[in-house]
Amino acid sequence: MKIAIWFIAAICSYLITGVNLSIILSHVIYHEDIREKGSKNAGFTNFKRVYGNKYAWFIFAFDILKAALPALVFGLCFKSLYGNFQLGAAYAGVFAMLGHAYPVFYGFKGGKGFLVCLGTLFFLDWRAGLIAFAVMCVLLLTVKYMSVATMSALTVGAILLPVFRCDVAACIMFACCVLFMIYRHKGNIVRLIRHEESKFSLSGKK
Repeated sequence: MKIAIWFIAAICSYLITGVNLSIILSHVIYHEDIREKGSKNAGFTNFKRVYGNKYAWFIFAFDILKAALPALVFGLCFKSLYGNFQLGAAYAGVFAMLGHAYPVFYGFKGGKGFLVCLGTLFFLDWRAGLIAFAVMCVLLLTVKYMSVATMSALTVGAILLPVFRCDVAACIMFACCVLFMIYRHKGNIVRLIRHEESKFSLSGKK
């Protein structure tokens, strides 16, 4: 069972987070594919910009919860088998990121994963999760660039984990998740450099 849990955690985490509510809602409600609209990203921010607030916040909550589920379940499994909750949560988080970014259900074309990454962080250390969330909110209200807010917040979260004495392997795995998330934002980084990045608005479409 100790060997099997690694494969089970990887497969289940990948498949669970491969379910993308922004793609589903764009098809079911608007008869469109969010990946062909706006920035062409299948995530909360692009969905909100294209379709407004009405359903976007369901996606926000769903993306966090779909990462929380495997982090919690496999954190508990690893705690039972290895005495290490954080290792299981971080390991599930790695494959959760892959599932969200490259979902088998949608031709391996998914979102960037910042909410999945945030959901995982809360189960590694709730203090780091809260601080990262606070950083994200402050930056959204000031600089108003979602990409800057999310990349900065989760980088802060990754730095805080060893400060709060998180398991070393879990810290490394989460750092890899953050680097992967930043890589997925490469287009945003280019637009920021060119001063072409769109600002985030809490009210409706932008």
